[in-house]
Amino acid sequence: MAKIIGGVGTSHVPSIGVALDKGMADTPDWKPFFDGYIPGKEWMKQAKPDIAVVIFNDHGNSFFLDRVPTFAVGVAESYKPVDEGWGPRSIPEFAGASDLSWHFVDKLVEQHFDPLVCREIEVDHGLQVPMELFFGRPDKWPVKVVPIWVNTIQYPIPTPLRCWEMGKVLRDAIESFPGDGRVVIMGTGGLSHQLQGSRAGFINREADEAWLDGIANDYEKYRNMSREDYVEQFGSEGAELIMWLVMRAAMDPKVDLKHKHYYAPASLTGAGMVVLENQT
Repeated sequence: MAKIIGGVGTSHVPSIGVALDKGMADTPDWKPFFDGYIPGKEWMKQAKPDIAVVIFNDHGNSFFLDRVPTFAVGVAESYKPVDEGWGPRSIPEFAGASDLSWHFVDKLVEQHFDPLVCREIEVDHGLQVPMELFFGRPDKWPVKVVPIWVNTIQYPIPTPLRCWEMGKVLRDAIESFPGDGRVVIMGTGGLSHQLQGSRAGFINREADEAWLDGIANDYEKYRNMSREDYVEQFGSEGAELIMWLVMRAAMDPKVDLKHKHYYAPASLTGAGMVVLENQT
């Protein structure tokens, strides 16, 4: 069977990609952020995964408000980076782990999920940025990807508990998949931010820092929160953090928090990451 070698949670702020494209990673504004990812990048290099399952949300690029699936899974052989309005980025396409994707889709249907199955689709910064933060800028990505989209844009978004349940199905799919592939699961989004309304510019540092510790071994608190709780604590866009729950649910009940990093503001967002390993 395939093996889960770890889980990471990370922000996917689009300005991170812009900073990389413009060579700004060592500027005073960005260096503390990128330096905090060095241990995570080294962990990934040592872990040597074959497949990265990336849970993220589209930002009106491949889906728009005329059709927004609650959950979608890519089953393509490859995924091009979508042009988000600034021209094509100079990063390679992402090879798809299509066999695992189809296996996961089948497991979801068995457990009464109804995902949109994407045979052809482009991916935006929700996937691009996390891959760059942990794998750098290679000529070819060292892993294949399984993209999982979660709607955190158009209400009603899924409940935290439903995301948790999806993570359990993901674990079953990985552990029942033939072969000895090494899989890392990447939950993305957040941390606290709100881009519109009366709380535009909202960042909750205290809640963010508690999240980075609590997602490891106080996960019940976050699993049992309502969608409204997420918006109140983390902002309307900070509710993206429900996607980290998919990753966390696929891990063991007890995990080791190997690395964490927090930086704010990155653009208008509290930003950071965790690296988790199962204790067993």
